[in-house]
Order: sequence, then C-alpha cells, then structure tokens
Amino acid sequence: MQFLSDSHGCAGWDGEMAARIRAFDWNRTELGNIEAWPRSLCSAVQLLLASPLPMVMLWGRAGYMIYNDAYSVFAGGRHPYLLGSPVELGWPEVADFNRHVVDTCLAGGTLSYRNKDLVLLRDGIPEEVWLDLFYSPVADDDGKPAGVMAMVVETTERVISERRRQEAEDAYRADNERVRLALNAGALLGSFVWDVKANTLSGDERFARTFSFPAEQNLTDLPADLAGSRVHPDDRSWVKEQVDKSVSTGVPFNAEYRVLRPDGSYLWVQASGCCEFNEQGEPFRFPGVLIDIHERKMAEESLLKFTRNLEQRVADEVEARLAAEEQLRQSQKLEAIGGLTGGVAHDFNNLLQVIAGNLHLLARHEPDNANVQRRVTASIAAVERGAKLSSQLLAFARRQPLSPAVCNPQQIFEGVGELLQRALGETIQIEVDVPEDSWNINVDRNQLENAILNLAINARDAMQGEGTIELSAENVTLDRKFCAGKGLIPGDFVRVAVADTGAGMTPEVLEQAFEPFFTTKADGQGTGLGLSMVFGFVKQSGGHIDISSVVGQGTRVQLFFPRSLRALPEESTLRDSAGRGGHETILVVEDNDAVRSTAVELLREEGYQVLTAANGDQAMQMLLEGITVDLIFTDVVMPGLIKSSDLAAWAKVQNPPVTVLFTSGHTRDIISRNHQLSPDTFLLTKPYGPQALTQMIRTVLSG
Repeated sequence: MQFLSDSHGCAGWDGEMAARIRAFDWNRTELGNIEAWPRSLCSAVQLLLASPLPMVMLWGRAGYMIYNDAYSVFAGGRHPYLLGSPVELGWPEVADFNRHVVDTCLAGGTLSYRNKDLVLLRDGIPEEVWLDLFYSPVADDDGKPAGVMAMVVETTERVISERRRQEAEDAYRADNERVRLALNAGALLGSFVWDVKANTLSGDERFARTFSFPAEQNLTDLPADLAGSRVHPDDRSWVKEQVDKSVSTGVPFNAEYRVLRPDGSYLWVQASGCCEFNEQGEPFRFPGVLIDIHERKMAEESLLKFTRNLEQRVADEVEARLAAEEQLRQSQKLEAIGGLTGGVAHDFNNLLQVIAGNLHLLARHEPDNANVQRRVTASIAAVERGAKLSSQLLAFARRQPLSPAVCNPQQIFEGVGELLQRALGETIQIEVDVPEDSWNINVDRNQLENAILNLAINARDAMQGEGTIELSAENVTLDRKFCAGKGLIPGDFVRVAVADTGAGMTPEVLEQAFEPFFTTKADGQGTGLGLSMVFGFVKQSGGHIDISSVVGQGTRVQLFFPRSLRALPEESTLRDSAGRGGHETILVVEDNDAVRSTAVELLREEGYQVLTAANGDQAMQMLLEGITVDLIFTDVVMPGLIKSSDLAAWAKVQNPPVTVLFTSGHTRDIISRNHQLSPDTFLLTKPYGPQALTQMIRTVLSG
C-alpha cells in the first residue's frame, strides 16, 4: 500500500483505523481517490481519529461512513464492514433515523439526543441500547455543509443501572410504607370496665362483638369467664399474669393476645388499662380499651420470617462465596497454565507440522524402502503423541476450538458405544440408561464423545479391567443453592454420568483429580491429562463437572450441560470426500516458510493449482489485483495489518463467495468466540497429514 505524501492534507494519520482508511478502495464511492480528497475532509478525518470518544463522519448525501478506533469497538461485529458504506446500508435497522440526521445537518442544522433508545444488530442479535448522540455539519472547502460529524456515547449500562436503582428504591419505599402502616395502625375495638369484686364486665357493642357475646346479652353485665374462654389457650396464662400484676401493684396493664373469632380463626388484640383502688386500698374497678393489632402482628411475623430467611440466605451466600473463592483459585491456576500453553502451542504445532509434512513427503518419495517406511511411521506416531499432548493442554486451559451443535445424549451414546467396547475390552460390561425424552444440549459432539471415552478408560483401569461401567443421562433442574459458586445459572440441565465399582479415591487424591499431570498410575501408563481435558471441555461448554468417590466402592463422574431448546438438525447425507485431489486453484497463506513449503508440495502432488502468500497483506494485494481462486487456505495467526479474519470477511462478500479453510495450532479467538467456532467456519488443526488435508479441502470445496 502506497501511503500519502507528507504534503497531502490527509498525511500524518496513525492508528489501526487510519491504516484501514488508507487501505480502503475509495474509488468505489463518490469520495474518489483518497489522494484527491479536499483539505476540509482530511482535517475532519484527522479530528475524529484523534478523539478518544466514538466518532463517525457521514460524508455526502449518501453518508459514507468514516470512523475512529473507539467507534469500531462500539460497532461490534459490523466492523470493519461499515467503513466506506452508506449509513443507511450500514445500519438498516435505523435507516429512517439516520436519513433524518443527514438531511438535517446537510441543511445546516444540528441535533443532539440524551439516552436515545434504539434497537441495533451489532452482532446479528437485536439489542436495546441507549446512546448520547451529537450531530453537527462538516463544511467542505467552500464552507458549505458536505457531511455530518457524529459523536456516539453509549449509556446503556448507566440507563439500566439507574432503572434498577430506581426500581429498588421504589420497592424499598413501598415495603417501608407497608411496614410502617402495619406497625402504627391500631383500630379501636371498644372499651370495657371490669368490676373486680363482682367479676363482671361492661362494655360497648364493639367490645362485645370482639369477644362474640350473644347479641341479646346485657352490655352492663358481661360474664368475665366467657371473655376469658375466648382467649387463645397459649395466651391465657400470660394475660392472667399481667392482670394479677396490675391488680396487686397498680401498674398499667398492657397485654397482646389472640381472641377467638366466630369463624374459628384468631384475631390479635392489644388490651390496655389500669386498676383503680378504693379508700381502703382494695381493687374495685379496672377500665381499659381494646385495639386491633392483627395487621401489625402479621407484619411482624412476616418480618421475622423474612429475617430468618435472610439469615439463611446470608449463610448460603457465605458458603457460595467460599466456593467462588475456590473457583477463583482454580481459574487463576487455569489462566496461568492457559497463558503458557497458548503462547507455546502455536509455535510448537508449527514445528510438528513441518516435521509431519516432510515425513509424509519422504514416505511418498521412498515407497519401496522398508527401513524408511518403518522409521517414518515411528516418527509420525511420535508427532501425533506430541499433537495430542498439546491438544489436551489446550483443552484443560479452555483454549481448544470447539464446534458446538445441538445433539441428544442418545446420539452420543450410540455414537460412542462401539468405540467404547473396542477400547475397554470384552471383560468390561457397559450398561446404558438414557430416558426416551432426554433433552437436547449444545456441545461439540466429538469432544463430548472423547470425554466419555476418557472417563470410561479411567473407570476400566480403576476396576483393573473387569467389572461394569454405567453410562447414564438424566434431565435435571438445578436450583440456586446447587449452582452457587459453580458459575451456573439455575435452570434445566442434562446430567451425563459415568460410574464404576473400582478402587475409588481417597479425599486427598480426589482434591487433585483435575490437576494437569497428576496421576496415580505407574510411570508410562498415563499423562495425567485425561480428567484435566474433560474438566476444561465441560467448563468451556458452559457446564459443570462433579466427581464423587468412596474408597473400595467406586467413582461417579457427572457432567452437567445446559438444556438447549433448539431442535436437532436434520441428518444430511455425507458426501464422499475421502482422499481425492482436484484441479481447483488454492491460495496458501502462511507466514512460516517451512510450513508453507510442505503444504504447497502436498497439494501440488494431489493435482491442485497452488498460489502462495507469506502473510495476509500479500494475500489481500493479490486478491484485489484480480487473481481467481477456488479456496483460501490460511493460517489463523499471522503478522501484518490484514488478519486471517479480514481475508475471510472479504471472501464472504464476493459473488460468488470464495471458500476459506483456516489452519492453526492455536486460534487465540481470532476466528472464534470463547474458542467456539461458528457453523460456517472450517478449521484444520495443526499438525495435519496429507489425508486429513485433502479430505478437509474436498469437504469444504464440496460445500
């Protein structure tokens, strides 16, 4: 790419977006060659590139988009395809809004919005976002509005946080008001006077109604014993104690108790009064009032129940926090190993690829030399063991590329059944228990089958080659308590279990079971990566693994995967793509000279026309100059401005689209999300052999 001279008004830009803007073919737009851009346009671009805030300029009536690095982050999956695109095509879901913006600013006006509510598809999924938007016109060299400068500040998190805060405050005020009213409310239920010597009561109608006296009863002669019988049996001794105390000492009487209602329920009341004494100091009269405190008592009981629940929740949270801290320690250990593994895996697998490629070529060139064939076979076996070791480390560190798809436990067990019997031997019995209505899960089927195989082999070794292994699947619903500290969201899961009746593990061994390279087997009989790989795969798939064991009774390993509500994909007829070459033209993009050389030779021996590029920049230059290829075979991790994902994006928008096959020893999430590949992404993992290469190429070219 030839950059602009320092004398041009658009020189002096730097940064990733500056490079993308220079590399873009602006001749396809009304802006024309970048070297002929007006100084006003160059100055506006320099202004937005220097801004740390997300800024985008919409130039011309069509609103061709030019933006800075911060806006590329805001654009999400729309970047880098928005560059040079008319704004209405770049953001079709808000086309009318953007057309109004362009028309207003080109007429000399300005616009601003605070917390503007829009629905955008940044990553292909509708999401409601809130934005602070500021639009102003940009003048051309003649001083006339020619474009729009837009500043975009996303306030989604702030708006959602404010809404949640407001909702919490409203709920708190409502609860507080209800509690206050319940505690302060006290409807008067009547008044009474107790004649101590005659042991009779007189009262008003409300008092008589509260104690369910007969309607014809004289209100001045109410039997005190009848009133006492209406008090709840559990409260009678307490009420009598308070009455006796008031009568003997003269202290005010104040008692809360329950009164039987006609419907058999009980009403909480508060009775207050004070005993009066005659000249001889004898109690003779006891006036008082009755207050309805039922709502208050119900509120207090609810509050007490809430407090007890809160205490339990606090205890649960403490337990969950301890579990989360343990998970954090485990994650930190994972990250440390993952960082080391990820850094080494790419170069290590490149070395293995060079060795494997040349060994296969040597075997082809010396087909009749038995010594060469024997040594090549032994060497390739060593390469495969090294590749498996690297793959297991990446699996444990949750950095292996996965290709998840909707599947069913019945399919998994059917697919792995024959392989299990061959691997375990005839002395091992396998019992399978899968419900007919088993839920679907979304996982990498090959990796799950490999995990089950690893667990079954461990079970066989624990039983010393004889016994029964139980494979089962079950639909389960996990609650909040179970999920606490495990990184799971409560809901529906499928539990896949592998159980044996072997020697079992001690608590000390069980605590280290998932650690890489830890094994109880003799030297040379295991790497200690089997359970580690299963652990990493399950966690990377959004699930959880649990292991329980009792010495002398056996071990049970349970894998929990979130339920998928999507239907199973329809079975399609697989094309015969094994081992045949072709005549198509393939562009090999690889920065490692030795890897590129062996790949080219393998492909040419299969009859393909092969072109080569040392990096993404060179490959893109060749493609833009008009070379025609049927497939781009590219390494994932390469130096340079143009990444492998950029090549794939270019290939996807061609007419017809150009097929892309990636290869790598470690993708570093360049072509994946959380190391999970999309269904239309094809990856050949290094190191690979001639058969795997040609078979994958035929599969990809066949669609």
